[in-house]
Amino acid sequence: MQESNNKTFYIERLGCAKNQVDAEFLYDKLINAGWTYSEKADEAELIIVNTCGFIQSAKEESLETTLEARRLYPGKKILLAGCLAQRYGQELAHKLPELDGVFGNHDLDQIVSVADQVVEGARPVHIPEWSFAERRRSRLFSSPNSAYVKISEGCNHFCSFCAIPIIRGPLKSAALESVVDEIKGLLDRGVVELNLIAQDLASFGSDRGVLEFPLLLRKISELPGDFWLRLLYIHPDSFPIEILSIMRDDPRILPYFDIPFQHASSKILSSMGRVGSATGYLKLIDRVRNELPDAVLRTSFLVGYPGEGKKEFQELKRFQKDVAFDWAGVFVYSREEGTRSFRMGNPLSRSFQHRRAEGWKKELEELQREISGQRMHRFLNRQLRVLVEEKVEGEDLALGRAYLQAPEVDGVSVILSEAHAPGEWIDTRVVKVNNFDLEVEPLDE
Repeated sequence: MQESNNKTFYIERLGCAKNQVDAEFLYDKLINAGWTYSEKADEAELIIVNTCGFIQSAKEESLETTLEARRLYPGKKILLAGCLAQRYGQELAHKLPELDGVFGNHDLDQIVSVADQVVEGARPVHIPEWSFAERRRSRLFSSPNSAYVKISEGCNHFCSFCAIPIIRGPLKSAALESVVDEIKGLLDRGVVELNLIAQDLASFGSDRGVLEFPLLLRKISELPGDFWLRLLYIHPDSFPIEILSIMRDDPRILPYFDIPFQHASSKILSSMGRVGSATGYLKLIDRVRNELPDAVLRTSFLVGYPGEGKKEFQELKRFQKDVAFDWAGVFVYSREEGTRSFRMGNPLSRSFQHRRAEGWKKELEELQREISGQRMHRFLNRQLRVLVEEKVEGEDLALGRAYLQAPEVDGVSVILSEAHAPGEWIDTRVVKVNNFDLEVEPLDE
């Protein structure tokens, strides 16, 4: 690390886990260039707002956060970064005098140069072509014991509703060896939970002409140590069945599947650009549960897509009931420029469609709360291994997660004891189910 140049920065983090990894890369590059990180925005010279630009609500949140930072910290330099910057950087630089610079997310290695220009009074607008950043992170914004590992950027599925290929471009897989090396480094630092992330894990390597995801899992499985490996986001149309046997042979690879089915109506799936069907998806789920009886399934549903009527919605709701997912997120369709669905539907009925979709969203969420609660009860009185995350201040309690609980999005395990440190594994028995959460007692007490 270089000597301190007395320049200080703060990163406001918005968006998904992939954005969080980007923020960790930005942090590392600035620290190694001599910058100092401030834990508080009001103590930093430069505030980097790492934005999301995926859907309308995320764009609005990103802009509101940026403008609020300008209002609260009028004397600070503000650099707009992340997906919103990459997607709309030139336009925003022109329309928002509140910004001191714009930095897209396609070449993170350039952050030091851009940050230096900002604090020196220039107003850089850097919207680069794609370049993989060096895979090094000296700080994890999640926790010291859990890390997201991004194995690719972009996506080649080009679903009609999705702006990711517009924002992050076509699929670009990291080198397999570099992913394994990054994981080795994280394990050496004491990380015990590794969460693989991408727009579609199963597509890893396909941009090189080889589907390498099963091989990647085998390489990770060869590593020594006691850790969890969690797979987040596998596209249902490219699910590699062979990974089930790999997971069965190595219990460190958790039987947790995040598969974004989005819909179940053949009409809607076809319009979305999906090649699967409800029948095929049910067969996939049966295969997963037959081979891995303890499998936990998370999915996402999209309502309000152009052409979706009551019939199509009922097909989706029936699918949700038939599968009984452990976890599900429900989202209202966002009309995004540049996507194939942008020109679909009747413009005169968009406000009505949106209001109806909000009602359908609530309906599916209420159903999922009921289903998730029922699914959680199968763990009652079972023994589960739990990763301790934090102690509850002022209480004889701690919080952690079992294999069925991914970071940030699922429930937690409330440990009825504080005698365990964050990062510690404990064997527990589930004594109570509270909606999405479990209460567990350590077996050693």
